[in-house]
Amino acid sequence: MLVTKHFRLPDVGEGLTEAEILDWRVGPGDRVGVNDIIVEIETAKAAVELPSPYTGTVTEVLCAEGEEVAVGAPIIAIVVEDDGGPQAGPEPDVTAQQPAESPEKDEPASVPAREPVLVGYGPAHAQTERRPRKRKPEPQAVTSSTQTFLATPPVRKLARDLGVDLHQVTATGPSGRITREDIHHVVERRAAAPNTSDVPRDVVMRTPIRGVRKHVAEAMVESAFTAPHATEWVTVDVTRSLRLLERARADKAFTGVRLTPLCLVIKAALTAIARHPEINAKWDAAGCEIVQYSDINLGIAAATPRGLIVPNIAAAQRLSLRETALALTDLIDQARAGRTPPERMRNGTFTITNIGVFGIDGGTPILNPGEAAILCFGQVRRTPWEHKGRVRLRDTTTLAMSFDHRLVDGELGSLVLRDIARFLERPDLMVLHH
Repeated sequence: MLVTKHFRLPDVGEGLTEAEILDWRVGPGDRVGVNDIIVEIETAKAAVELPSPYTGTVTEVLCAEGEEVAVGAPIIAIVVEDDGGPQAGPEPDVTAQQPAESPEKDEPASVPAREPVLVGYGPAHAQTERRPRKRKPEPQAVTSSTQTFLATPPVRKLARDLGVDLHQVTATGPSGRITREDIHHVVERRAAAPNTSDVPRDVVMRTPIRGVRKHVAEAMVESAFTAPHATEWVTVDVTRSLRLLERARADKAFTGVRLTPLCLVIKAALTAIARHPEINAKWDAAGCEIVQYSDINLGIAAATPRGLIVPNIAAAQRLSLRETALALTDLIDQARAGRTPPERMRNGTFTITNIGVFGIDGGTPILNPGEAAILCFGQVRRTPWEHKGRVRLRDTTTLAMSFDHRLVDGELGSLVLRDIARFLERPDLMVLHH
């Protein structure tokens, strides 16, 4: 017997309540197998690909691309063969429905017991109350004094985002419905003839605040207005560190390894934190205590096409220089490709932001919420510097460290920053203090 099962948007283990549909990989009529990728979604932290929990045929896609969907809402219907036994593969939050049933029926008033979340994304720590499910919108007639047309809410939203007046669109969909392709056609026509009268001169670009950008904004506001920031600066001669990097790159052990100055900054910071473990902590206002950690989960601020994210290298203090370089390369590549796994976005304890890659000397970084300090690494540049009694051109950089003044006082912050600078000036000292 054939039954229709509805795959519900799972909780990917980040404590989030909604996600945006980025890209459907399947459509009605497509055959899918267990663990086949069917959709890409964007949470507030990263893009995630979701696999199918069933083997069967897609009958309906319930959410449009660009639509924000609440966790627990059905997103796709798949017809499967009911053999009386469980399907192989992972079992996310799904509901099985007979073909006669419709996803448009009201949900029961009682909250069902939580089923296992999607394999690989971890369990949620608590049952959260979900918002009412967003149902697939029906096309709505939009009327003006001269024209009436059909367009679904996601299509009308796309038109607003792209600055397209629906009165300029020629509908090609069934029953005179305006489709997403119709909107994109207008945009393409506008690009081909930018000086035509089709382009309103007073159009203002409006970008929805959601996904990563929304999460970053909320985190920065929380940090700036909760933790009292203090920032200290130091300029340091890193000539010896750069020479060490040159020798390491020539070593066979580092063949094929992307070894950058940031790798040594990371090692210097980890060594300094090991000497002053009190800074590897957070202020727990709810518990009225300072929580200190044994492992240093080192966050690296990464600029991505979707915005700023801070994935971390877990237990970074355990890694060698080579392992650190490999982990850093993997972290950055994943971030730029939008494939950062959820577990890398949690439980950071100290962050480094490298603004030197943009040609900037320094700045006052804002703390990542839940952390006690963040180090800002400026560009390395040749500057006149006193060395062994003479003024010479040396490679220098500026370090700035912001810290939460509730648990890090001036002395501790100064000692940590001083040690980082000292280890970059004399990288051989890191061996003595490791």
